[in-house]
Formats: sequence, C-alpha cells, structure tokens
Amino acid sequence: MRFLILSLAVTPMRRIANAPKLILVRRMLGLTALAYALVHFTLYITDQKFDLARVASEIVFRFYLTIGFAGLLGLVVLGVTSTDGMIRRLGKAWPRLHRLVYPLTALALLHFFIQSKIDVSNPVYWSGLFLALMGWRLMHHFKVPTAPLPLLGLSVAAGLATAGLEALWYALATGVPASAVLSANLDFAYDVRPAWWVFATVVLIVPLNLWQNRTASGGKGSAAKGPISRPAQAH
Repeated sequence: MRFLILSLAVTPMRRIANAPKLILVRRMLGLTALAYALVHFTLYITDQKFDLARVASEIVFRFYLTIGFAGLLGLVVLGVTSTDGMIRRLGKAWPRLHRLVYPLTALALLHFFIQSKIDVSNPVYWSGLFLALMGWRLMHHFKVPTAPLPLLGLSVAAGLATAGLEALWYALATGVPASAVLSANLDFAYDVRPAWWVFATVVLIVPLNLWQNRTASGGKGSAAKGPISRPAQAH
C-alpha cells in the first residue's frame, strides 16, 4: 500500500513542488508495489503448504481474498503493460488502461481493511491519503489552482473525510455508533486518530508549495516572466 500510494502521489507532487523529474520514479514505485503484492501472495501459498486447490477455494469463498486476488491480477496487467514498448503499442489506450490503478487501489485498501479485522487504524490512514490524492485530482479536473489556500482546504477536507470513513467502517463492521468514533477523534488522552495524521501529512505540502511559489516568483528568466509550465500527466 505504501508504494502504491507513493506512486499515485508522484503527479500531484510534480505540480505542487514543481519537480518534473519525479516522473522518473513513478514506474519504479508501481513495479515495487507489484513486487510486494506478488511476494505477499507467494507467502500465502507457502502458508497453505503449496496446496493450490485449497488456495483457489479460499480465493473463491473468502471475500477479502477474492478482492485481494482481483487487485493483484489488475496490478500484474498494469506491470506487464508499463514497458516503453507496450506504451508505444497501446498508444492512446495506454492512459485509459492505467487509470485502472484508482479502482485497484480501492480494492487493495478494502482487502487491507477486512484483513485488519478490529484495529483498522493503518488502513484508515492510507485510505485517507488516497482520498486526499483523489481530491487533488478532482481539484485539478475543475482547474482549481495548485496554491496554498486550496491545498489547505484539501488537507482539512481529507482529515474530515478520513474521520467519516473510520466512523462508517466501525458502524458497519462492529456496530459501534458513528458518533462515538467521531468524538474519539477529539480525545487525545488515549491516541491520535488517523484523521489527524492524514491532516498533518497533507498540510505539509502547503509550506512546500508556498516556498516553491516564492522561489519561482523571485527567480530570473522564464520563472520571473510568467507561470511555470507543467507537463500534463495521465494519472
């Protein structure tokens, strides 16, 4: 999940920090996520003593394994088609195919939630970051400027969405009242809830963007003459 979320963070960070060279690591991060997923599945097969019939039946009859395996197959497809040759061969279909990374990430997060059982703090945190990344893409789609104030709003919205997601999950999975989970977010005596960690993580990009904007406006040459051009990204 970490590498998958990091791969999705590359495009926003390229624009927020004006770091176009980050694109060089996106494919590497995606393939690393695939490698970890394959190792995860291989270890599960090993745990089942290489009884492939049992593995297959478990995948069919256990919902969290079904969605996890579906996510793995999707990542394999994206990994196989990530080479330069496949990009040229698929042409305009390649960006559409690789937008599947969004629902595949959602499947992986759902698998993570169910597998975690009672304590879902980790999947809630990574889901919150996923919501923040999708929120940035929504902002970009509606041409909301990548500026400190909108990014601050994004961090607040991501934190609130994370708190709501956590409350909804516990309400559906355990029957704990959503109000009790939401109120726990304001009680720091026991623990800091994932919503606050998501807010803290996302809000860090605000000073980064502010510093980048000041550097660009105070620079010379093309940076001083107008807006910095930023290449379009597929995802």
